[in-house]
Amino acid sequence: MKMPSFFPSRTVTIYMAKLFVTRTFAVLFALVLVLQALDLLSESGRILAHAGNGESEIWRYVSLRAPEIISRFLPFSVLLGTIITLSTMNQNSEIISLKAAGLSAHQVLAPLIVAGLGVAIISFAFNDRIVARATATLDQWQKVDYGPLPIDRGDRANVWVRSGDDLIQVAQIRGRGDAAQLGGVSVYERRGGSLASIITAPAGRRDGDGWRLDGAQRFDVATGKQAAIGTTVVGRGVRPDQFTLASVDADGLSFGALRSAIDDLDAAGRPTKALEGSLWHKLSGPLSAVLMPLLAAVAAFGVARSGKLFVRAVSGMALGFAYFVADNFALAMGNLGAYPPFLAAWAPFLLFLLVGEAVLVRTEE
Repeated sequence: MKMPSFFPSRTVTIYMAKLFVTRTFAVLFALVLVLQALDLLSESGRILAHAGNGESEIWRYVSLRAPEIISRFLPFSVLLGTIITLSTMNQNSEIISLKAAGLSAHQVLAPLIVAGLGVAIISFAFNDRIVARATATLDQWQKVDYGPLPIDRGDRANVWVRSGDDLIQVAQIRGRGDAAQLGGVSVYERRGGSLASIITAPAGRRDGDGWRLDGAQRFDVATGKQAAIGTTVVGRGVRPDQFTLASVDADGLSFGALRSAIDDLDAAGRPTKALEGSLWHKLSGPLSAVLMPLLAAVAAFGVARSGKLFVRAVSGMALGFAYFVADNFALAMGNLGAYPPFLAAWAPFLLFLLVGEAVLVRTEE
């Protein structure tokens, strides 16, 4: 005896998945085009204000900003793509035909849910490999007012650390732990609260409990003279994590890099709850593409001739947008420490999964 399939026929499954994917990415393309144009109008003045910037810098900004816009609005595009797909099929009586053939509401939605899982996987890979790097680079570029960017992608930049009364500024940090390397080091030596001298060096590395600077020079504030001092050790007692983990931007790190940063912060005894919530959200965020077909399912069923198709489509859109509001609210509460990290990232997803199932079962099953 042949077991019943959870999916419609192969032809119908492929047909529905194609409709869903093409409409989702068509909506995404339109959204990105409009939003990127609006964003560029507000930023182009700042970009061109820096001497020497021109058309190439404008296109560079677009290449760095577009991935972030795509990542942020892909879930919205999945929601709208699902509503358009299901509304069109309902209006053409295709949904009625499928149900008349004996398919349940879950079987009708199955191709879209599987296609949504594929979109979620693509979204996670895109966020991890492209969006994180682009966001980190754009953030560093904006900090120098769109001027020359002398650092590599993924490196920490412009970090200040206190060592006793002295202040240490590092333009660039590479690596982790004792392997961390400093670039563009400036040490502001103070005595009695007043600046006494400034030590500068092109590079520095870990040496015992301090940091060894090679090719260093000291400028004496009192005499106004600068002299080469060769190799010197500064910042005794300053740990590597004070440089490498001075500021951790979850949006600018991949999933693996963020997890490593959290481990380092935890080992250093520093708070990690907000970052743990962001780490979990890097998984729950893309998976919202799987949830959207379920929330938009109200647009698929009901008789189109009854005149309630538009109301059903608006109801599906309202459910989807309610999820995004709840998701952002929970993440904000997690950042404030009001919610545990796991709950902040996954509670909206699980809640609206149950809501979507309840609505579908109540109305169609």
